[in-house]
Amino acid sequence: MFQITPIVRNLLIINIVVFIIDSNIFPLTGWFALRPTMSQDFMPHQFFTYMFLHGSFGHLLGNMFGLFIFGPLLERMWGSKRFLFFYLFTGVGAGLLFSGINFIEIARLRNDMEVFLQHPAPQTLIDFLTTHAKALYQNNLNFIDSFEAAPTSAQYIAESKQLVRYIYNLHTNTPMVGASGAIFGILMAFGLLFPNTELFLLFVPFPIKAKYFVTFYGLYELYAGIQNNPGDNVAHFAHLGGMLFAYILLRYWKSQRQKFF
Repeated sequence: MFQITPIVRNLLIINIVVFIIDSNIFPLTGWFALRPTMSQDFMPHQFFTYMFLHGSFGHLLGNMFGLFIFGPLLERMWGSKRFLFFYLFTGVGAGLLFSGINFIEIARLRNDMEVFLQHPAPQTLIDFLTTHAKALYQNNLNFIDSFEAAPTSAQYIAESKQLVRYIYNLHTNTPMVGASGAIFGILMAFGLLFPNTELFLLFVPFPIKAKYFVTFYGLYELYAGIQNNPGDNVAHFAHLGGMLFAYILLRYWKSQRQKFF
């Protein structure tokens, strides 16, 4: 029978309790979700607290299922203290990498916004929307057509500026939540330490070795993060951050075992 380990059990309980509080009793996202570093609501403690919040029950269920399946084996092998450190290290690392990428993207967004505000024109608006908000571009085709028909209209210029500022404010205030970074760190560790373990996945009619599964998943996250498709609200670079920091920590632990004093 499957036996859950102490830290995994406690993490499951904490995440479930926090989700219930956040959803039904008192909203916690405002203070504890990870905000972009350019946001006025950003606070350093959010690099830690964001990983205990989840946006939906499905989000929570997916992450906790991964923790439940892969976490106990690692905790039994490392011990509770080392496993907890690994979980928190990869979760914080995921937030750091995501925030770094996000900072670069928002800096580029701010620069493009300033260019548009200085030279508002239909084509400049099209370039801005197709680069930073493809979904809003599709939703504003009628307005863009009207702007192109009257490019000197004070009303259309004012409305286009308002739209661009709205997009910038939306990007700088959208928070990130979820334990996915830490879960992907656990997945990375499992693939590195048990590479030939065969996994049976839903909707896949044959077993896949852990090393191939982790490699495929990592490449997919990189692809999806670069594509940045409209409507995709998954923090792919946070997932990659969890995997990267897991790899770094495991390499460090391995180097320490090879030292003799």
